[in-house]
Amino acid sequence: MREYSVRPNKDASSWMVKVEDVAPETSFDQKDEAIEHAEQMAKEKSPSRLLIYNNKQELEDTRDYK
Repeated sequence: MREYSVRPNKDASSWMVKVEDVAPETSFDQKDEAIEHAEQMAKEKSPSRLLIYNNKQELEDTRDYK
């Protein structure tokens, strides 16, 4: 199962979409935009999982796509 994540950068000024928690795939100014992009990627490559972190790097939500 492929894993995607939405995480803030160091100072939470932008949000990164990562695949398998490696180098950022894409970066967004708004968290909602990053989540929308990551959801689309995860749905296209299902089965997959999306992990969404808050601005403190704490896991906030997990979404599975089958």
